[in-house]
Amino acid sequence: MGNYLKTAILLTALGALFLFVGHLIGGQSGLLIALVLSLGLTGFSYWQSERLALSMARARPLDRSAAPWLHSANEELSARAGIPAPPLYVSPDPQPNAFACGRGPGASSVCVTQGLLEAMSQREVIGVLAHELAHIKNRDVLTMSIVAAVSQAVMFLQYFAYFIPLSRDDDGPNPLALLVALILAPFAAILIQMAVSRTREYAADATGARLMGDPLPLADALSTLGRATRATQSRTAQPATAHMYIAQPLSGGMASLFSTHPPIEERIRRLRGLSE
Repeated sequence: MGNYLKTAILLTALGALFLFVGHLIGGQSGLLIALVLSLGLTGFSYWQSERLALSMARARPLDRSAAPWLHSANEELSARAGIPAPPLYVSPDPQPNAFACGRGPGASSVCVTQGLLEAMSQREVIGVLAHELAHIKNRDVLTMSIVAAVSQAVMFLQYFAYFIPLSRDDDGPNPLALLVALILAPFAAILIQMAVSRTREYAADATGARLMGDPLPLADALSTLGRATRATQSRTAQPATAHMYIAQPLSGGMASLFSTHPPIEERIRRLRGLSE
């Protein structure tokens, strides 16, 4: 129930943000347009967030013949978790990484990158898979997918405010509102991601370790990811979906200043502590 409540709060915040900025930019007419947009994006984020995340990653279904061992692990770990085995996808991204997306057990997918399959041992990849299945088991994916859509919507407000300034009821566009939207929208999106992602990563690490029966494969995978994500730039990850990945896929600029993920070193320390 806790995750459903958090999701409801996020959706309410999305609607309130649209209404507030719409009113600042265009008065009553802006408020009405923002209301329509907020309702539309709320429905879209619930039903289409999985497809959107996979599309942004340029993902395609992972054929069983390409990685039979990963499909077998997916079925075994899903059975242990008590959830239907989700479809597996692969992104052409050379950076080792992975994410889960969807609405929950039975309506979710797991996407791994080509870089993950090429740079890691099967043992480590299965550890990463266990982490992503934990997000599905813990019902994190709905909240995280909606946060991705919310973040995209907040970024959209920038362009809405800049390119489509509406006339206020009496005195034209509000320059202060435009300035606030243009400057603060990216920070608002990042803060939303940070608020949701950090505690969920620790919980998914712990659940993934229990599914594996051994925390060390995931700990070793995170160690590899920490090095690889810094050395290899992602070609598909975007700010709106960065919080969905197992490791921070972006570097430099605001991504370094406001990381959506807890420190990998601390995650590894906690996992190794489980084996003692």
